[in-house]
Order: sequence, then structure tokens, then C-alpha cells
Amino acid sequence: MKIPILKIALSGLLFFILSFFSIASPRNKKLPPNLIYIMADDLGYGDLGCFGQKTIKTPNLDRMARDGLRFTSYYAGNTVCRPSRLSLWTGKHMGNTPISSNANYRFKPADITVAELLKSGGYATGGVGKWAMGGIETTGHPNKNGFDFWFGYLDQGQAHNYYPSHLWKNTEKVILKGNVLTGSIKDRGRVSKKRITYSHDLLTAQAMNFIREHKNMPFLLHVHWTIPHANNEGGRATGDGMEVPDYGIYAKENWPNTKKGAAAMITRMDRDVGKIIQLLKELDIQNETMIFFTSDNGPHSEGGHKHETFNANGPLRGYKRDLYEGGIRVPGIAYWPDKISPGTESDQPLAFWDWLPTACDLAGITPPAELDGLSFVPTLLGKADEQQIHPYLFWKYGNKTAIRKKEWKAVRNAKTKGLELYNLSTDIGETNNLSAQYPNKIRELEKLMEEAVK
Repeated sequence: MKIPILKIALSGLLFFILSFFSIASPRNKKLPPNLIYIMADDLGYGDLGCFGQKTIKTPNLDRMARDGLRFTSYYAGNTVCRPSRLSLWTGKHMGNTPISSNANYRFKPADITVAELLKSGGYATGGVGKWAMGGIETTGHPNKNGFDFWFGYLDQGQAHNYYPSHLWKNTEKVILKGNVLTGSIKDRGRVSKKRITYSHDLLTAQAMNFIREHKNMPFLLHVHWTIPHANNEGGRATGDGMEVPDYGIYAKENWPNTKKGAAAMITRMDRDVGKIIQLLKELDIQNETMIFFTSDNGPHSEGGHKHETFNANGPLRGYKRDLYEGGIRVPGIAYWPDKISPGTESDQPLAFWDWLPTACDLAGITPPAELDGLSFVPTLLGKADEQQIHPYLFWKYGNKTAIRKKEWKAVRNAKTKGLELYNLSTDIGETNNLSAQYPNKIRELEKLMEEAVK
């Protein structure tokens, strides 16, 4: 069931009061922290300098990692977009979600999101970027699922195009100047022949405006950029789906344009992470704001670009649409001056479904009982001995399933019989299948897989 009506009414009154004081006076330091969750799209574990990237420049995220906490075993909810976001919003793994693939799904009134929960506690709630849970006049629209403000795409397929004809500001269609679609049925309305207004830059500007407008009250902001996802349809039409206004520092490299574009997209995104951090400092709310950065799944090989080009999955096996580590293990960085110790690291296995209980914990809100996630606030605050540990992590994508319990990882692929077994503590690249040597472990993990799907 949704948050009770009386609670919503009270939260609305609290929101009004906090909004009034946000205009009239500086922020009260005793308020709960602002929370910013930045999520890239198809960014690989090895795409950032702080996770081993040697060619693409990501100085702001590298600095964020040096000044904060780097998560080396952080996992997406799935290996593709929509179900991964569903897991993030609801605090549930793929055994307890209505979809485990990119099948269409619209949020229903019974679904409870992290935004609804924080809104009920007096937070201003905003988001920019890719939304995949329902559009205008559906129960899945972001405004009906906890977000006071949303700017961006409502359809994940339309989000392939970085030069769309329009974006959405809540329920208002915002026409983007100069962008003209080809009109071809072949490219499904996802390729533009005239390209003037770059969507990513608008998303960033709107995110920063939201921060300015709510600087004196607690806010939750989800920044779900589409970079560095390829324009798949554009790639099929032209061979180059890595859409970016310019190649920046890579313009003079003797590389194919797809390679320049892929690198330029990531460095542009890194630049904008730096802009957000700088804005928090200018507004003097950096110590009251926790930023978490990650990616929705592993790296792609689409739009004419190959993930091997920059070793985007680092030491991991597989990429987007795999349940090997390369498809689901993603970079994770938490930054919160004066709260998170600089230069720290955690290898504790955590996942997208942990965000909802973590956000609630930080906001002082009791989360729903039926969750798969757990709060990782103790890890953020350097209290690893107080951190709850998952009995296991579970994923499902179509006919593929995977489970991790401590150092052990089992994978079932659609085309192979039985489970593959890997010891991630000694074989992060999943190269040595140990299933024949450890039949008891296979039986144990297989039973947990069955229990995970309710």
C-alpha cells in the first residue's frame, strides 16, 4: 500500500514549513542530510581512473574517491536498465520484483519508492534524467511516485537520443530548440538529423537549479544521466552512436570517432560531477550533503563502440546483459565531507536494493518491513564492525541467474547446464569454474537461488 493519506498530508505541511524557512533563513545544521544519488548509464567498473582506467580522464570522480569512500564490491540491481532502476527505487532484488528484464513496467499505486518515503519525512524530492517506470497519464509517472520535481526522459527507449525533440518537466512537454528527428520508421524516432540542444547539459542544469532552490532544507536528488549509453538506433544508421557535442581533449587523438565520442562523454560527465560538488561548496552545504555515484549496469558494446576499447570492465568478465561480474559489479563512490573519512575503501558486497533503507536511515525514517536491502550507513561512517551483512545477493535476467554469498559466486546461463562456481576472493575475473570440485557449495547456492524467487 502507498504511504497513508494522513501521513502525506502532514508531510505536505512539513514541506511547506521547511520551504518557507528555506527562503527566509539559512539552513539549520541539525536537519537531516541532503542526499544526491548520481547514476551514469552503462558506465563500466573500469571506466574511471579511480577504478583503474588508464586513458579516459576523470579527475573529479578520482578526487571524489580520494576524499571519500570507494566501494569495490557494489552491485547494480540488474544487468540492464529498467529492472536495475526498479530495484534501486524499491529496495528489492530480482527475486521479488515484477520484472527481471527490460519488459515494460509501470509503477502501480501499491509500489513504494524511496522518494515517497523521504517525501513523507519532509524532504524535497527531485530527479533528472532517465525514468523508465511510466509516462504521462499513467500510475508510473514520477510525480505520482514521490518526486515533487522531475526533468528528463519518461521513456527509456527515447533516452537513446541525446538530441530529442523534447523532454518532460513534470507533466509539461519542453521542446528542445533546433533538434529535428529524421522521421524514419527504421530508427524508431530515436535519431535526429538536426542537432543543436544536447540533453545531458540540460539535465545537469536542472539538477543544479534544484539544489539552489532547496539549499536550506533537506532534499533528495536523483541524477540519472544517460551518458555514456549509446544511441543504438543512431549507431545502426551511421555506425556511430556515441553522441556528444564535441570531442574535447580527445579531438586530436588519432582514434575512430566512436572511440573519441565514448571518452568525451565520460569526461563530460566527470566535469559535471565537479560542477555539482563546486556548487555545494559555494552554497556552503557540502558538509550537509552526501553524494553517492554509480552506474546502472556494466559497460555496453553498442552504437559502434566496443567495451574492450578502453577495458571498460577492468579485471571483470562480461559486460552489459551478462550476470558475470562485468555486467553487474559497478563503480561506487560516496562523498560526505566531515562524515566520511577520506581515502577509505570497502569491499563489503552491497547492491542497489540497499539504497532505500540507507536513505531512510540517514533521513531518520522507518523503511517498510518487506525489503531485501539493508542500510550501509555504518560503512559510510567508518563503523564496519556494526555493518549488517547480506546472507546473499541475487540477480535474475531472463533465463540467467546469479547469486553471491561472501566470496562464492554461482552463475547459471541460458545455454549451459548446471551452475558455474567461482571464488571471487582469488578469481575476480571468473576464469576458473570450481563447480566440479565443490558439489556441496553448488547445492547450497542452488537452494538459496530457489529461496530467493518468491
